[in-house]
Amino acid sequence: MHRSAYEQMALCIEEYMPTDRRQRVVDLGSRVSDGQKLTHQELLKGRDIDYCGVDVWDGPNVDRVMAKPYRVPVKSNSADFLLSGQAFEHIPFFWASMLEIARVLRPGGGTAFVTAPSRGHVHDQQDCWRYYPDGFRALAAYTKLELVEVYTDFPPMKGIWHSYKGIDAKSAYWGDTVGVFRKPKAYPRLTMTFVRATTRWWANRVGGVEGVPTPEPLATRAQCGRPAAVPEPAAPTKPNTRAPHGQ
Repeated sequence: MHRSAYEQMALCIEEYMPTDRRQRVVDLGSRVSDGQKLTHQELLKGRDIDYCGVDVWDGPNVDRVMAKPYRVPVKSNSADFLLSGQAFEHIPFFWASMLEIARVLRPGGGTAFVTAPSRGHVHDQQDCWRYYPDGFRALAAYTKLELVEVYTDFPPMKGIWHSYKGIDAKSAYWGDTVGVFRKPKAYPRLTMTFVRATTRWWANRVGGVEGVPTPEPLATRAQCGRPAAVPEPAAPTKPNTRAPHGQ
């Protein structure tokens, strides 16, 4: 059965977040767009939590603004849980963000729930990626986090292949990949501090994709460029961590 990314996040919270103690929760990409009503805070109602919403831009549901796009303004090893819903497709250098997630999680059980599209149209000024289970496996390998669970909402199988013919249906147009990452107690802190510092410095220096204009499509392949209905990325040069398609 198809579930939206919001519903998938709700399942992660229900399955993995205990209710017998207070939890420190960081929401990466927490800003909501005008008219958007669904927030992760709604999913956490009734729980004993210390919630902190962070985003690269200020706005509704944001407690701390990220002065740099690849630096989460949260103390290291302090979060019991980190949520990131429908942000990773908009982050050009997502591996740098995942290293930051690893930094802020508490060793020995700190857990991140990440949802990101596995399919769907270009829908914002900076829309870079789609994810499959192997993509989240690669992130776990790179960041040295444990991948506890990963799931992709693939279309139904037809023979040995997935059939994409029915995805225009409203209930199945968007597909998502959900990952549950956990920080082990024996996390290689010194090694990963060096990797993170170098990666974060370069990612923040580059910023985003604005310095590389989209090439004009060839006459014989008119659809290979950016769709005309979607504007080109513009300043500021920070990755947009909103959830623009409202899942």
